[in-house]
Amino acid sequence: MRPVLAVTLVSAALPLLGAAPGDGNASPLPARMADTGGGSQLITAEASATSSTSGTLTWWERQDGTWVKVGSADARFGAKGLVEGAGRQQGTNTTPTGLYDLPFGFGIRAAPAGTSVEYRPVTGDSWWCEDNDSASYNRWVRPLPSDCRAAESEKLSSYTTQYGYALVIGFNYDKPVRGRGAGIFLHVNGAGATAGCVSVPEDAMRRILGWVDPKKGPHIAMGTVGGDTALTRY
Repeated sequence: MRPVLAVTLVSAALPLLGAAPGDGNASPLPARMADTGGGSQLITAEASATSSTSGTLTWWERQDGTWVKVGSADARFGAKGLVEGAGRQQGTNTTPTGLYDLPFGFGIRAAPAGTSVEYRPVTGDSWWCEDNDSASYNRWVRPLPSDCRAAESEKLSSYTTQYGYALVIGFNYDKPVRGRGAGIFLHVNGAGATAGCVSVPEDAMRRILGWVDPKKGPHIAMGTVGGDTALTRY
């Protein structure tokens, strides 16, 4: 999703730096969720409300049957907040809520030390096709296919800050629905809110890439503290 380069961050409640969702509860957040994807690694991206453009991202690991917080960071969401993933529409600058896998990583910079997830280096001809009429819709392509319009896609090397490091979020990825949205990533912060992705500071992105282990079935859950898009629903 093409990043929004400069948007004032607005949030009903900006979490404290390093504060994890669910702090103060008897059970960690993943233990209260309906589904965590079946693996032993989970990233949660939580906002106070669907109108929020900021919140907290926390990464967890299941150890001896208990979910343990590994790290957390301030997070940014879409410039228009969050919306239920199943009903999202492309071009709305909203972050899709729900539980998703993490197919692979990519970046303009070399993979951080310890990276075990597939990590694709971004070159000058690396694109993410977002053209609804293309056979390559919502896919990494290199070079850009003839049926995928450049004006409807992202040249990844153009976003030198945001795509320094990134993880693909599996929203609308396995069986893409045209018009629902393409190019939803977890990536490095830009100047403001995103166009639908989730972003975090560069140091956090480096730590996450070095931690994610495909053998542990990592997933990401994006949602709100309460209501119809509460993380505990996913």
